[in-house]
Amino acid sequence: MAQASHIHFEISERKVLLRVFDIASVLLLLYAVGLIFDFDYFKINSEHWVWSIVLAVYLTIFATIFELYNLPKASKFEVMVQNIILTSSVTVLFYLLTPFFTPTLPENRLQIVYFYIAMNLALFTWRYAYIALIAAPRFNKRVLLICNVADIENILFSLHRSDPNYKIIGYINTGSREVPENALTEDVLEFSPIEVAHTVTEHAISEIVVASPQSQGITVSLSNQLINLLEKGCAIREYTQVYEEITQRVPVQHVDKDFYRYFPFSRSNQNKLYLFFHRILDLVLSIIGLAFGILISPIILIGNLFGNRGPLFYTQTRVGRNGKHFKIYKLRSMVTDAEKQGAQYATLKDARITKFGRFLRRSRFDEIPQFINVIKGDMSVIGPRPERPVFVAQLAEEIPFYEVRHVVKPGVTGWAQVNAKYGVSAEDALEKLQLDLYYIKKRSLFLDISIVIKTLSTIIFFRGQ
Repeated sequence: MAQASHIHFEISERKVLLRVFDIASVLLLLYAVGLIFDFDYFKINSEHWVWSIVLAVYLTIFATIFELYNLPKASKFEVMVQNIILTSSVTVLFYLLTPFFTPTLPENRLQIVYFYIAMNLALFTWRYAYIALIAAPRFNKRVLLICNVADIENILFSLHRSDPNYKIIGYINTGSREVPENALTEDVLEFSPIEVAHTVTEHAISEIVVASPQSQGITVSLSNQLINLLEKGCAIREYTQVYEEITQRVPVQHVDKDFYRYFPFSRSNQNKLYLFFHRILDLVLSIIGLAFGILISPIILIGNLFGNRGPLFYTQTRVGRNGKHFKIYKLRSMVTDAEKQGAQYATLKDARITKFGRFLRRSRFDEIPQFINVIKGDMSVIGPRPERPVFVAQLAEEIPFYEVRHVVKPGVTGWAQVNAKYGVSAEDALEKLQLDLYYIKKRSLFLDISIVIKTLSTIIFFRGQ
């Protein structure tokens, strides 16, 4: 029986779609405005093609910084309104400030207003259409899960949180027949393992995800049915691959002893050309960061004098690459006797953090002295955040493969810092480890630049902790 056709978009496809149509909608409306009205500030023709290229580059960069390509947020119009206005405002500002590559300022300054309004109108119209059409349930990927029912709550939460369009229709239980109380939502159905092909056709399943090892409940009959469906063109994938693709994390809690089979280290870790450019990026960003720190030093000194009342800097021992200890430099954000009762994590509303220290943390300004560590070679701008030896020893006992994060230099910022919420529990540490290992596994210059852009977004939205 043929599988029912059902249109859906992958995460990567939706992000490409958003980027392409953001640029196309803006350029198309600006072209139409030029044809219909007396608007000559921005022209799209063979003579001024560079203008369009520069606008497209600026729009892509600032739309990324202001989270227009964050898919969960891209599906909420009220969030998009704020982010579109921010993106348009900064894009237009930078466009006006680079007249060598862009049009010279018009004598009629109202044309700048028309340019700004046209950009906003184009983005608002296209993004509303995206939410109403592309992000609608009709384009969800419909998934059949094969797993132990005891694991389904965590699987549902992890996948749906990262991609609301990844819809798990139901599951085939390969474990105990007892369903844990409150483990499932009413939307998720249990299917029989006898007629899998009929289930796939009747419910228009786009993909089957196998989250159970062969030794844990996958019978010969079920395995043969899956092979037959695979031969007929049905997409069947292993859960750890799906999890990594959607959440951009390595699921260390699921791979267990097979970790090294699932975790081929990025070739960039041994690529001398990549490591050379990565080091150049470290030095350039560190010099810029320290120069910025010197620029705002009067504010920092005054704030420390009245808001911190004590030493401006402090050092602390952290664990670096290959487990080597080093002294990290930071601007002090806590009271001077913060650890009189021993080492402890900073909590979300920690009373030890001073008022000015809270500002330093939220703005990430307290991290600026770490650029000295980067220049010395103890750290990189991008990498897993370095932890204290006492916490590393504790977490290594609780979380499998925790010390694998020490195969690269620790960073001032990292994939975990721009994607995970602030937290101090073992569960939070596990989430950050998954993100750190994803970075180590997928490490590349493109991913490094992406993290730098996301870090700017974190600073702008004041999300530092």
